[in-house]
Amino acid sequence: MIAKPEPGKRGKKSKRVRLEDIAEACGVSLSTVSRAIAGEKGVRPEIRQQILEAAKHSNYTVPRAVAGQKVILAASSAAMIDYVRSQFTLYVLEGLKERAQALGLEIVTRPMADKREELVVLDEARNDPEVAGLLFLTIDDEDMLAATQNFDKSIVLLNSDDPLMRLSSVTPCNRSSARLAANHLIDLGHSRILFLMRPGRRTIERRFEGWRDALLHRGLPADDDLLVPVDDWLPELGIQAIAARIRERGLDFTAVLAAGDSLAVGAMMGVQQMGYSVPGDVSVMGMDDLPQAAFLNPPLTTMHIPMREIGSSGLDLLYDNLSGLPYLPRRVELACHLVERASTGPVRSDVP
Repeated sequence: MIAKPEPGKRGKKSKRVRLEDIAEACGVSLSTVSRAIAGEKGVRPEIRQQILEAAKHSNYTVPRAVAGQKVILAASSAAMIDYVRSQFTLYVLEGLKERAQALGLEIVTRPMADKREELVVLDEARNDPEVAGLLFLTIDDEDMLAATQNFDKSIVLLNSDDPLMRLSSVTPCNRSSARLAANHLIDLGHSRILFLMRPGRRTIERRFEGWRDALLHRGLPADDDLLVPVDDWLPELGIQAIAARIRERGLDFTAVLAAGDSLAVGAMMGVQQMGYSVPGDVSVMGMDDLPQAAFLNPPLTTMHIPMREIGSSGLDLLYDNLSGLPYLPRRVELACHLVERASTGPVRSDVP
């Protein structure tokens, strides 16, 4: 057992007890101690009891047990539409459910199409003693964020953030990811790079900012006329926008960076519809790395967004808050990386 200081002795402040100390005292691995204290499965009852007793006697703060409790996943209408169209939400849910199984938590999903349903979800969570906390998926509504103030249970935002840092959140590194994407196109010699996006959500605005960061940093124009907005994420709207651009102005660009893979698909088809080739005349790049991106013609160069990890990391944030340990709101941004395929290439040599 871990030694306790003798009563009445003064001197140096006691060393803070670590999980490693408990593992050594009990003769088990660090991962076993971590699972036992967290209430996760896979630890024999007698070993778990030994670890908890050791933690108690060493004054280690043991998180309160949350296994068997419920976590409500409240998904906005935007998230549910995305679930049907591009499966981004699907992969977030997969990561979330895998982590919930390891932690022994039950995930209960609730759609929120409007403010009335948002309040219903909050009331349900508040009044159900088995609900440990909430995860909000793809929420940008300021009124909704305001309604969570003084809420007595933990809330974490997934694929969105709180501008005032009242709530913890997990997102991809949208701004730096878009900057890396634009830098890739610039390194290939492109200087007239369109940015195709649906405006509105903060996460997508961060991608716009990353595209602009890259152009300005490299001394290239980031003019308003290079921004191509559309009203939805449907590929057909991307087709229409790019085809209309070429009809009205000719081919006054050599690359397109789309804020999502679905719009990148539309951009490629729009370029091809107007008689040009990808990447021979125009390079096209997306952001998401959905599985279908590898099977397009040509296969799509894109930024890989860690969708499953958004779900699992969000639940870990919530779990930290449920543990009873000191906790401050945190904004977690997950790294993204380039997946280079055949839809991007060097700028044509005859382009000025």
